[in-house]
Amino acid sequence: MSVDKKPDNVVFDVETQKYDAALKPYATSLGAPVITTPDTITWKNRSINKLNHKVETKYLELKAAYEKMIQEFEYNKLIFSSKFTFEPIVNQLYHLYKRDNGETFLSIIAPEQCNFNNLGSFYLNADQIWEKI
Repeated sequence: MSVDKKPDNVVFDVETQKYDAALKPYATSLGAPVITTPDTITWKNRSINKLNHKVETKYLELKAAYEKMIQEFEYNKLIFSSKFTFEPIVNQLYHLYKRDNGETFLSIIAPEQCNFNNLGSFYLNADQIWEKI
């Protein structure tokens, strides 16, 4: 069995006995277009920057929510440890004051109507949590 040897620049498949240069996924001649690998570094850097921005934004949102929650906790702790001799009504406005001896108390008297050291105005929401006005 004699197989005709083709020149090196001819793409011939001996198993199928066909010329298959057009079927190859790579260049088969000197005149073929240059195969270049895509620049994935730029794409990766862009994606990393987007991810970093998204993570930073989410972190800042969570940090702000956490700080708000801690502040709400501190206000509630301060109000519940203050002195008052009445049962607060939901959605009613109350004012927190501090005496000269450092003791805090809750009152319905508005800051404009007295000379107490005002710490803030609050109302009790339906969840029994004090919210600052």
